[in-house]
Amino acid sequence: MAVAQCVVAGLGADAVERRVRSGQWQRLHRGVYLTHAGTPSWRARAVGALLLAGAGAALSHRSASFVHQHLRDAPTVLEVSIPEHRRATGGHGVVIRRRRQLEVTVRAGLPVTSRGWSVVDVLDTVRSADDAVGVLTAAVRAGVRPQEVLDVLHRRPRARHRELVTELLGEVAAGTESAMELRYHRDVEQRHRLPRSTRQLAQAVGGRSIRADAVYEGMGVRVELDGELAHPGGRTVADTWRDNAVLVALGEIALRYRWHHVRVTPCRTAAQVADALRVRGWRGSPRPCGPTCAVATGR
Repeated sequence: MAVAQCVVAGLGADAVERRVRSGQWQRLHRGVYLTHAGTPSWRARAVGALLLAGAGAALSHRSASFVHQHLRDAPTVLEVSIPEHRRATGGHGVVIRRRRQLEVTVRAGLPVTSRGWSVVDVLDTVRSADDAVGVLTAAVRAGVRPQEVLDVLHRRPRARHRELVTELLGEVAAGTESAMELRYHRDVEQRHRLPRSTRQLAQAVGGRSIRADAVYEGMGVRVELDGELAHPGGRTVADTWRDNAVLVALGEIALRYRWHHVRVTPCRTAAQVADALRVRGWRGSPRPCGPTCAVATGR
């Protein structure tokens, strides 16, 4: 509750201060109070941050992404954006940004930047391509349409990772679910001219529904990728049982790779995939990506 709301409710400054001193209320920020003594929820902190920022304020960046459910974990620091013509000072755990452009909507009763706007805001804060892929795929899984992000990029020509994001959106729309998956299809398959696998193929085996990261249909070869984004913490016991069921029921070769295999040694991984495909009858030839490529040297 802000001071102005207290006044409307008939509480003067002295009455508010008494409640704070007695422990009935607690001060979140200058002029902003929580009307109980318990631990503030994330939502209560978010409302307090908006009251601190004042008219025209909206949750933005990771705070907005959390409200839009692009992020699973609530951010510790609350990010709030306000129109450029206004000034406001942040408080404990609150960062306030003045913005020339703002695209605001209401979600769960809170003013937040739009879905596309929030995605681009977060992308502006990440450094690596892998992190950019993670942000995009999480947003798309949460229901953000690629065009929503592209529309914002059109209005923000200086947005970070602009070219990369435009390229990645096509991959995300095609079914890429993680940074590791994108690297596999780009650095292992495409750069070495391997057959294009079917991504995230759903199948029914033994009355159970299973899904593989990459399947070379008709060749009896599938690839499982153990990446933090796709499989947090590595494979589970259930994953292992699932993979064994596939091997038994379908008689397929299952190749399992982790980050190191795809990011650090993609050439060696491509060579191994090519060997597996040849065993299953593939008559094509992989293309070395350079003179030291393992596809050419066999190392």
